[in-house]
Amino acid sequence: MGIVENMDKTVKDPSHAHHVSPTHDHRCAGLVPLFSELPQNDQDFIDSQLHHRIFEKGDQVFMPGDELKLLIVARGSMKVYRMSRSGREQLLRVQKPGGYEGEAWLLGQPNDSLYGQALETTEVCLLSHSAFHKVLLEQPLLSVRLLELNAAKLVSLEQLNGFLGMDRVEERLATYLLDIAKASGSLRFSLPIRMKELAHLLGTTPETLSRKLKVLEDDGLIARRRREIQILNQDELEDI
Repeated sequence: MGIVENMDKTVKDPSHAHHVSPTHDHRCAGLVPLFSELPQNDQDFIDSQLHHRIFEKGDQVFMPGDELKLLIVARGSMKVYRMSRSGREQLLRVQKPGGYEGEAWLLGQPNDSLYGQALETTEVCLLSHSAFHKVLLEQPLLSVRLLELNAAKLVSLEQLNGFLGMDRVEERLATYLLDIAKASGSLRFSLPIRMKELAHLLGTTPETLSRKLKVLEDDGLIARRRREIQILNQDELEDI
């Protein structure tokens, strides 16, 4: 049975996550494009404002309607998905250490469709929208630097965070298939979205996507029957 049919739709309260002491070794601010080009002392100040939380496997990390915040994965992994109109989960990506969600939310854009769930014990760095405003008030020069550095980035924040940062369609497709396998805990799974939607997500056409899947089949990396996929050679798929 595919991953869609096996989904656990129980939403766990993020308040059940364990709070972590502010004293930590992770430096998360520099992992995010919004802050990565700032001087180190500014990044250190932002790191001092972050809260760290531990989420256990299956815990809901975020969902629509939550307080706007930036989330950075320090360790572990988190799947990011949306729900279709029929109530089926559609996996978009898996965020691993260094991955992040919510850069646009930090700037006031609402989250109206995305969910995040821990795939294992996962530590997340959190910076709330209100804490971000406090940072800007206490460090006025920081807001000027951010505006200068990000004026050209704002229209493509989601793109920076997705598959389109990869040059080749083959790489985006391989990454997506490996992410689904990790999220489902199996090398055999059902694609959770239609081919047309997957092609759009990967920044290509349905025709090109079909050709790339056929190449993976011919090379012995996957077996495919319609939307059912089995990864046959995980190592080679990771090397694409």
